[in-house]
Amino acid sequence: MQATHIHYDAVVSGAGPVGLFLSCELALAGCSVLVFEREADPHSLFKQLPFGIRGLSAPTIEALYRRGLLNELEVPRRLKNPFGIGGPQAGQALRQAGHFAGIGFQAERIDATRWPWRLPGSPPASLIAEMAELETVLARRAQMLGVEIRRGCMVSGYTQDDDGVDVRAGALQIRARWLVGCDGARSSVRKAGGFDFAGTEPEFTGYSARADVADPSLLGQGRQLTPRGMVFQSQPGYLAIQEFDGGAGHDGAPVTRERLQQVLRRVSGVDVGISVLHAASTWTDRARQATRYRQGRVLLAGDAAHIHAPLGGQGLNLGIGDAMNLGWKLAATIKGRAPAGLLDTYEAERHPVGAKVLDWSRAQVLLMRPEPASRALRAIVEDLMDTVDGATYMAGRVWGMATRYDLGGDHPLIGQSAPDFELGDGSRLGQHMHDGRAILLDFSGDAATQSQAAAYGLPFRHVQARPNEDFGLGALLIRPDGIVAGAWDL
Repeated sequence: MQATHIHYDAVVSGAGPVGLFLSCELALAGCSVLVFEREADPHSLFKQLPFGIRGLSAPTIEALYRRGLLNELEVPRRLKNPFGIGGPQAGQALRQAGHFAGIGFQAERIDATRWPWRLPGSPPASLIAEMAELETVLARRAQMLGVEIRRGCMVSGYTQDDDGVDVRAGALQIRARWLVGCDGARSSVRKAGGFDFAGTEPEFTGYSARADVADPSLLGQGRQLTPRGMVFQSQPGYLAIQEFDGGAGHDGAPVTRERLQQVLRRVSGVDVGISVLHAASTWTDRARQATRYRQGRVLLAGDAAHIHAPLGGQGLNLGIGDAMNLGWKLAATIKGRAPAGLLDTYEAERHPVGAKVLDWSRAQVLLMRPEPASRALRAIVEDLMDTVDGATYMAGRVWGMATRYDLGGDHPLIGQSAPDFELGDGSRLGQHMHDGRAILLDFSGDAATQSQAAAYGLPFRHVQARPNEDFGLGALLIRPDGIVAGAWDL
């Protein structure tokens, strides 16, 4: 049956964090949104601690903060974050601030003065979160904003024309202006659209499991590199295993107790027994990226657009960055407020970021391979990471501090995340961004600046204030995603 009129401004496929965050951004701008989610039940052991632990980087933390969502997360307040800026107190041991391929870099080595725009009182550069809680908070906000979420129903196909998309999901056919695939590594939207998904094949199979191990002390605590791969025991019975088998173990077959025990013994080299297997899943380091993020009125975001090994916690952060970048641009397009070519800048800005993350993942896999050449290279990287330059570089990459879009212009702030200025009334810039609108942050009161800002074609709210620290700036034009589009010095 052919739909004859538009029911929704946008259909989003996938109710994970990326799809939910995107739907919130669209609804915040007054768009009607329907979300389809394949799974009927959003709950999963692998979304809960400890398997569901996720490291949030600075861009993700800022996105949540700028939409008033950060304080709704309880897990980051309850769990002590082992990573962060600043060294230990006198007399304390060195504090690990993150890792690259399991090689830790120390907090005391990081030179935070190299990020001068990151002001005191800004949100943390990294936090520990739980996937289950993040999805719950985002789903609650989406529904408060009027987003409709239909679970147990997946997008199976679609056709599009110049005016919209006819989306098929089960027995339903929905007409929408736009369709966005946020439906993960096996994205049905990507496959139905024939998007080219180019990249590299896996080198290992990863296993995540909760099991009763006869003597977990035999495996040690933390990450153990072996001649066959890696075993990581975060706490007794919670295991992550990497076996360099070319991804052969990720074959879709159930992971039984016997199979997992064989893999664990083979990789660890320890005759350890598993009495009960509670849950297990497999994954690989396959690294692929859609060559295009848009085909007509269909777009991709998150794992639907790019997949890689979950090393260093980059996947969730990359996907939220996609959603924050795309949301306001698609909303402006739907509402007829977008400057010419605005939606095309989504792919132009986010595709290079995704490509860098995939290479970041591939480099870690190379260092973790159980062969002499990788061990030799690993020793060199360890030495480099023990320097101020090395640790600061790693922190900048892991925490997303080095992320900058090429927007043209000579000012060093253009294309970067706006500093979280404390204003004269005691408020901070991020608190003025909850409504998802662009802001002209005016420090000088020069009327000419408003005319210059208007030339960018972004409707903005004018905020005139004197910050505690202004760096000699006259004004900043800040996009809805918090990125500086224009900067004027005094």
